Amino acid sequence: MEHVIDATNKKLGRLASDIAVILQGKTHPSYDPKVSGTDTVHIKNISKMVVTGRKYEQKIYYKHAGPLGHLKEKKLSDTLDENPEWVLRHAVNLMLPKNKLRAKRIRRLIIEK
Repeated sequence: MEHVIDATNKKLGRLASDIAVILQGKTHPSYDPKVSGTDTVHIKNISKMVVTGRKYEQKIYYKHAGPLGHLKEKKLSDTLDENPEWVLRHAVNLMLPKNKLRAKRIRRLIIEK
């Protein structure tokens, strides 16, 4: 089953948690945690997604690059302006269970600008 979600004026965290539930297959009565699920999720208007509070200026993504002391930081505001698809995909990825089905589930998330 295909789910089409319009991200206009929707909050990042609530949207990500709804997508994670659909990708796991928890919306079906025949839910089984060891099965990857079959639903695909199409997201539209990702650039109109909303981030509330001070997270837009204060939230920081960290990336450890190689040797000790090479910690790279990037603010949510910069990342959201450059690549909003990565922000949503990262949020959904962290909300899915950490097992071998996560890669199969995240592949069924299709984000359109």
